[in-house]
Amino acid sequence: MSAAVCEEATEDSAQLDDLEALHELLLTLAGALDVREVFHRFSAVASRVVAHDEADLILLPDGGTDVRVYASTSDGTAPLFYRTDRGTTEDPSVSRVFSDGFGSDRGFRSGLHVPVRVDGKPIAVLVMLARQRDAYTERELSLADRVAGVVAIALAHQRLAESALERDRAANLDASVELLRAISEVLDIRTLFPRVSGIANKMLAHDRLTMSFDHGNGEVVMQAASNADFAHIDRIKLAVGCESGDGALVVDDLRLQPLPIAEPSGLQDRIVAAGYRSFLAVNATARDQALGLEFWSKHPKAFRDEDVAIARRIADHVALAVSHERLAEAARQIAETRGRAERLEWKARAAAEQPGPRSSHGRVIGRSAEWNDVLKRATQVASTDTTVLVTGESGTGKEVVARLIHRASARKGAPFVALNCAALPEQLLESELFGYERGAFTGAQQSKPGQIELASGGTLFLDEVTEMSLSAQAKFLRVLQEREFQRLGGTRPQKANVRVIAASNRDLKKAVERGEFREDLYYRVQVFDVRIPPLRERRGDILILSEAFLQEIGTSFRRPPAGLTSDAKTALLQHHWPGNVRELHNTLERATILSEGGLIAVEHLALRPERPAPVTADPTTDLHVVERETIQQVMHETGWNKSKAARRLGLSRTQLYVRLRKYDLEHPASSLEPSRL
Repeated sequence: MSAAVCEEATEDSAQLDDLEALHELLLTLAGALDVREVFHRFSAVASRVVAHDEADLILLPDGGTDVRVYASTSDGTAPLFYRTDRGTTEDPSVSRVFSDGFGSDRGFRSGLHVPVRVDGKPIAVLVMLARQRDAYTERELSLADRVAGVVAIALAHQRLAESALERDRAANLDASVELLRAISEVLDIRTLFPRVSGIANKMLAHDRLTMSFDHGNGEVVMQAASNADFAHIDRIKLAVGCESGDGALVVDDLRLQPLPIAEPSGLQDRIVAAGYRSFLAVNATARDQALGLEFWSKHPKAFRDEDVAIARRIADHVALAVSHERLAEAARQIAETRGRAERLEWKARAAAEQPGPRSSHGRVIGRSAEWNDVLKRATQVASTDTTVLVTGESGTGKEVVARLIHRASARKGAPFVALNCAALPEQLLESELFGYERGAFTGAQQSKPGQIELASGGTLFLDEVTEMSLSAQAKFLRVLQEREFQRLGGTRPQKANVRVIAASNRDLKKAVERGEFREDLYYRVQVFDVRIPPLRERRGDILILSEAFLQEIGTSFRRPPAGLTSDAKTALLQHHWPGNVRELHNTLERATILSEGGLIAVEHLALRPERPAPVTADPTTDLHVVERETIQQVMHETGWNKSKAARRLGLSRTQLYVRLRKYDLEHPASSLEPSRL
C-alpha cells in the first residue's frame, strides 16, 4: 500500500473518530437542560476532537464590552469576566487561533476561540486553552467550529426549555394569586377545599387533595378533602419512624410501593381499588401546628421530584390560610374570655350587693377607682382555683372580699369556712385546721373533722395567716403542694379538695425575713394577691358606705336615724379611720343609738381628733406602736412571767413569743419603764 493511501486511510479513521465523538457530544448535551451541569463531561468528550487543558464558555452581552464566563473546567482560577476590547474576543463572530495574551497569565501558551451561533447570531464564544505552545492549527479551528455547532444546539434547546419554564412559572404565579384570593375570603378553609383543589390543579395536576394535621406520636388527623372518597377515615396512624417531618414523599405506583400507614389496616388496598395510583405529600407549619398536604392521582408516575417545590408553594398558601383561621379563632376566644369576664364581673357585683351570711355589713360597697381595682382583681381570679392572698389593714374587709371571690366561683354551692389563725393557741389551731382522731391527745374522746374537711369542695379562708405557728405552717404547706393532709393522731392521708384564700394585715415578706413565716409557704400562698386599700385611700366610698350601714343598722334597731348632718359628713370624710370600714360601722352604730332617731350630728360620732399618717409612713405603724407599748407594760406588770402575760393579753405563748421577737422585747433590759396611766 502506498504512503498516500495509508495517509488517506489514517485521515478517514481520524474523521470517523471525530464524528463519533461529536455524536457523543450531542447525546451528552441533549441529556441536560443546563449546559453547565454537563460541561466537564462535555470537555472530556470534546478533547477527543480538539485536545485542550481548559475549556470556557463565555456568554456575549446584547451590548457593552463585558462578557461573562458561563461555564468553565478551570479549578476556579478563570476570571469571571473578560473584556471584548482586548485579548481574544475583539471580534466574537470570527474564529481565531492565538499563541499568547488570553490565559497567558495562568500558564497557557496557546488557544483558540470560536463563536457559538443561534439563528445566525453569535450568542457565546467557546474557548479552548493548552499549556503547549502552538497546539492549534486551522484543522483544530475547523473541528472546534463543529464542536461549537453542537453547543449551539444545546443552548437553543436550553433557551426553549427556559422559555417554557417561564411560561409555566407565569401560569403558576397567576394560579398562586387566584389561590390566595380564594382562601382570603373565608376563615375556615375546609368550607372551600374543593375550590382550593381546582385552583391548585392549574399548578400541579391531581385527582384528589387532602389536608391533615400531625397530632404527634405518629397520629395524623384528616381535616379536609376535595372529594368524598374515604370520608369516613379521619385518623391515620403512621408506621414507626415515619412521623411527619420537613421532608416530602413521592410514590410512583401505589400498587408497588407501600405507604407508611400502620392504621387502619388495609387502607392502601382500598385506595388502589378506588383507582388511585400515585401520591405526593409535603409538610408545612401553621402557627406551630404541623400541617400536611397530600396530592393523589389516578395515573402512575404522575408526580416527579421537580413537583415538590410547586407542592410546597401550594402547602404554604394553605398553611397561611390555616394560620389566619387560627388567629381569628384566637381573637374569638379572647372576645369570649372578655365577655365571660364581663359577665363574671356583673355576677360579682350582683353578689356584692347581697349581705354576707355572717355579718350584717358584709356587702361589698364602693364606687371609687381604688375599690374598682379590688373588684377587678377579685373577678379575674374568682373563676379559677388559684390560691389567693388578700392583704390590707385590720378592718378593711378582707373576709368580705374572700366571700365575694367564693360566691363568684364555681365552688359557690359548697361551704365557705373561715378560720382566724390569731384567735387560737398553737395546738388548738392545728386540731381545728386538720381535725383529730380519737385518743390523739388528752380529752380527745372521739374523732373530729377539721376545717379543711368541713370546707371540702368549697373555700377555706385563713385570716391572719402569719400568726400560724411554724409547725402548722409546715403541715399546711403539704395541703397546698400535695393537696392532702392527716388528722392529728391519724395515719391515713386525706384529700384536701379546697380552694385556699389567705389573709394578713402584715407584710409577709418581712415576716419571712424575720423567720416568722416559711419562705416556701409564702410563695405557695402568694400566687395571686389582692390588696385592699385602707379607707383613707378610698375616701370617695366613705359616704356611700355610711348610707348603706345606716340602712342596715336602722333595720336591725327598728328605729333608723333621719340621716347625717353636713358637719357630720365632713367629719367622716376628714377622719383618718385607723380601724377602717369596721371602725366606720361601729361609729355609725353607736351614733344611731345616741341620736335616738334624729339626725346624726358630729357629737354623736364621738370621733377623736387624729393627725393623718404621713404619705410615706407604713399605714400599720400606729397600731404596731400601741401593740408594742401594751405588751411592754404587761410584761413589766407580770415581772416578765410570759405565761401570765400571755393570759392577760389573750394570746398563746407562741403568739406572745412572736410579738416579743417582733418588737425586740425578749429581754427585760431592752424595755423601758412601764407607762403610768
